[in-house]
Amino acid sequence: MIKADPFAQLKLLDVQEVDSRIDVLRHQRRSLPGLAELADLTARRRVVDDEARDARIAVDDLALEQRKADADVEQVKARRARDQQRMDAGLVTNPRDLERMQAELVSLERRIASLEDTEIEIMERLEEAQGRLDAATAQLAEIDERGRALQADVAAQQQAIDEELAAATAARGPLVADLPADLLALYDRLREQKGGVGAALLRRRECGGCRLTLDNAELAVIRNAGVETVVRCEECSRILVRTGESGL
Repeated sequence: MIKADPFAQLKLLDVQEVDSRIDVLRHQRRSLPGLAELADLTARRRVVDDEARDARIAVDDLALEQRKADADVEQVKARRARDQQRMDAGLVTNPRDLERMQAELVSLERRIASLEDTEIEIMERLEEAQGRLDAATAQLAEIDERGRALQADVAAQQQAIDEELAAATAARGPLVADLPADLLALYDRLREQKGGVGAALLRRRECGGCRLTLDNAELAVIRNAGVETVVRCEECSRILVRTGESGL
């Protein structure tokens, strides 16, 4: 059984208060609302970036397809123009050749109409893909702008918490400097096991750690223990610090 000066045991409550404050600050730092929103933004950005990439590929492919369609239309129009010029210039005099060329002109007109329909369809698809790309690009810009603002806000909040943490950590040093090593080791071990609370005030027969009222038999054991004896709660095993308010 560990023994320690009553003043050292009492000082444990001050250490516990500082440690609890440090735990709260660390939890606050990990749980800033901005961090969750940043995580959501990051996930959303990945989705939108994929959409933008797919739209960009579609735009590039359709732009290439449109250039080919334009070239096909111009090629057929150029052939039609050459044939028409030959006919207009009277270079085709044979009736059978003239009939064949006229039929070819009709075929070329149908070919041009079909190619232009394809050209229009590609243009419409390209316009739709470009619209998706523009929308995704705009969303990315909005996400990035919000992300930069959030990062600045989170950084400012973290800095403020870090300053409080540094102050609390600095305050802890002098408190534990003179504590007996075995008492501090027990306290630290219990803190790790008991959710951050290793020592609690026994006040009005109640353990400040588990909030349970001690029965008469347990109180009798504590009452009979020497003031230097480090007593512990039978329910939660935490160190119980006795004061005039303990109700012994």
